Amino acid sequence: MSAAKKKPARKKKPAAKKQKATRAKAKAKAPSAAATLAASLDLAGEAIIGGRPAAARSGKSFDTINPATGETLTQITRGDTADIDAAVAAARTAFEGPWSQTSPAERKRLMLRFASLIEANASELATIETLEGGKPIEDTANIDVVETINVIRWHAEAADKINDEITPTAPDVVSMVVREAIGVVGCVLPWNFPLMMAAWKLGPILATGNTCVLKPAEQTSLTTIRLAQLAVDAGIPDGVINVVPGFGPEAGEALGRHMDVDAVAFTGSTDTGRRFLHYSAESNLKRVLLECGGKNPFVVMHDADNLDAIADHLATSIYWNGGQNCSSNSRLIVHRSRKDELLALLMEKSREWVVGDPLDPATKIGAMISPDHLAKVLDNIDAGHSEGATCVLGGRQVMQASGGSFVEPTVFDNVAPGTQLATDEVFGPVLSVLEFDQPEDAIRLANDTPYGLAASVFTSDLRTAHLAARAINAGTVTVNTYGEGDVTTPFGGFGLSGFGGRDKSLHAHDQYTELKTVWIDLS
Repeated sequence: MSAAKKKPARKKKPAAKKQKATRAKAKAKAPSAAATLAASLDLAGEAIIGGRPAAARSGKSFDTINPATGETLTQITRGDTADIDAAVAAARTAFEGPWSQTSPAERKRLMLRFASLIEANASELATIETLEGGKPIEDTANIDVVETINVIRWHAEAADKINDEITPTAPDVVSMVVREAIGVVGCVLPWNFPLMMAAWKLGPILATGNTCVLKPAEQTSLTTIRLAQLAVDAGIPDGVINVVPGFGPEAGEALGRHMDVDAVAFTGSTDTGRRFLHYSAESNLKRVLLECGGKNPFVVMHDADNLDAIADHLATSIYWNGGQNCSSNSRLIVHRSRKDELLALLMEKSREWVVGDPLDPATKIGAMISPDHLAKVLDNIDAGHSEGATCVLGGRQVMQASGGSFVEPTVFDNVAPGTQLATDEVFGPVLSVLEFDQPEDAIRLANDTPYGLAASVFTSDLRTAHLAARAINAGTVTVNTYGEGDVTTPFGGFGLSGFGGRDKSLHAHDQYTELKTVWIDLS
């Protein structure tokens, strides 16, 4: 009888263990919510011209690739001059028709509806951005889409709150200075923040009564197309927002040279930005607004407090979005007496930056945008080795079996000024470490670059903070933090980092308007 009682007990115990193990295994393999949504998406890759989907006039298309797997997601319209001509004509019709004559209050109402539709489709947009850009889903859901919504709403609210001017004159004269929409704006977008950069441009463009043609980066067209669809659903008139995907030499150049485009706003590499200045000079002298690259300094003075917090800021700066960020502080310029302690802390923080499947919520560094870009990042890593810098962390391609383009967090110490690693924009999770002894040396190293987009300074001395912030040549200087300000602050750079204007803030409205003086003689 005793034996009979023990027999089922012996069978039950291993069965329970097996069931528990099976459940754990199933849980480990269960797809994330984003992965489940990704599998169900119907990805639309057609251009949006005059409010309607449109195939290329040439009939051509191209593949858009998931950089985390190397697999094709869908086909994208391959626009060229003919498609740009059609989109510009639609934008011109919308500008001269309903949109420029719409009251600021009505534009605000429609833009707020647009923002609400973006919010209602936030999960879809975040997932598409992750699939096509290789960005971690936690970033696209909690940063990119949220910022996109906030920016559209902020500029919408500003639409009916910017006044024109009456200048002081004699009693028999009325002198007005009015802002008028510039017209049709071409927007050429980057692949690293497709949604956010579209919003940074769409917000002030729409609020001031302009229409636009967006040319997304060929690597990341899908969320831009989806934004245009949502704008139509929100009631924004057909032709106000047009999207023509394609390649730079075909669609981008056609937009830059178009005689009926009044301004071009570009975010991307400095080399490509230069081309748009040539296109403008060789066509109709359209206004050109450039936000380009950066080789930004992260300066840690000898008196900086709380190195643990500084290490967090540093890790975020160089690893966020895989370092594919124009405002990433890719040069650590640190006082010799603080370097070893700070680097030791950074090594620990770096373990938290997990490289992995972008659809996995645990992933903090996703894929590089393409095999070509991965090769560029690895080339810079090779240059660091050959130039005599000391690789103290990472330096390798990882997850090759995935078919994707992944590289691990990388830190080079003893980087010499003037070397490739110290001067070239790597645009990957690669940090260069330079050291200094005197504060003036730190400023000299910080300014030892033709770029001037962003910088961060860490010090406990208020005087040093003010002097350093003013002495560093950059469009944004943060003190005791890493960041870019918020929607209320202008973003753009000096030197090779920018030209002609700023994104964000009320200042962005000025660059999409023309000032007109109206002088009325009452005598």
